[in-house]
Amino acid sequence: MYTPRRREREMNQKHESPDRLEEWRSELTGYCYRMMGSIFEAEDAVQDTMVRAWQSWDRVRQDSSRKAWVYRIATNTCLDRLRGAKRRALPMDLSEPAATITEPKDNLSRDSWIWPAPGHVDDPGHILISRETLRLSFIALLQLLPPRQRAVLILQEVFRWSAGETAIALEMTVAAVNSALQRARATMARADLRSEELQHEDAEVDEGLITRYVEAFEQYNIDALLALFQENGSLSMPPFTMWVQGSSDLLAFYNTTRSHCLGSRMLPVRANGNRPAVAQYVPAGAEGRLIPWAIHILELNQGRIAHIHHFIDAELFIRFGLPAGLDATEDFSINR
Repeated sequence: MYTPRRREREMNQKHESPDRLEEWRSELTGYCYRMMGSIFEAEDAVQDTMVRAWQSWDRVRQDSSRKAWVYRIATNTCLDRLRGAKRRALPMDLSEPAATITEPKDNLSRDSWIWPAPGHVDDPGHILISRETLRLSFIALLQLLPPRQRAVLILQEVFRWSAGETAIALEMTVAAVNSALQRARATMARADLRSEELQHEDAEVDEGLITRYVEAFEQYNIDALLALFQENGSLSMPPFTMWVQGSSDLLAFYNTTRSHCLGSRMLPVRANGNRPAVAQYVPAGAEGRLIPWAIHILELNQGRIAHIHHFIDAELFIRFGLPAGLDATEDFSINR
């Protein structure tokens, strides 16, 4: 019988649904980011998921079932978007370092590359996630897996769901989930990506090193920059395919790009597991105007820079909540 109390309960569920969905947005973004390898695709997939879940919220009466149901929607959204897509990668996993240092020109489309995520992805207030699973090298490793195996591994190994919970969310049997997890683990164990070398990071971030890097870059003091790198340090710059390794080639690269980077200013940001990063703004021609250029993510090992990812895409600045431009006369501090 349809009673006033039942009607009131259903109305309350409708009013609560947007809040409940918003509570899950951050972790859903973390899930979709690991699936897609791109914050652009991840945020679009989450938005599609939210819309679909909102439209069908009342179809699931048990609150305990709703989260698995929402993840099913998110997974299907990601699988649809990944159908026919090529594997995303980091430059160092696609080619050898540049043999001749010239101004980078060859590039690939945005859908070829892994892109960084803002630091607020995977809000620890919602879920306990290992910081390691948001490392760019781990995201690159995940892209080796077929999409459904990727979903199983993320839900079980990262989000710590049980095989039963995963089976419900992905509409699989528990046996199929266990089999997919075994195959995914085997593939990752056999992987031989060069970026795996970047997994060995310092336990504590040397904030002083980040400050010295910013100061050296803003002054474009090449000697000071090179002193911060390991002997075999390297850098890359998606969407350009070229990447550079070794002191002599880094020296040549910084000299080659001097005219473009001279006068840059940097803002501190957080990326991929709340790691410190910096946003680079370059002179725009107009007096005192600086425009977005790249997000720098530093991989640190034994107190030195092992690698710097320069992600060049102005839209990243929007995703990171950064200003669309800067006034070069303002005083910016890495420690503010």
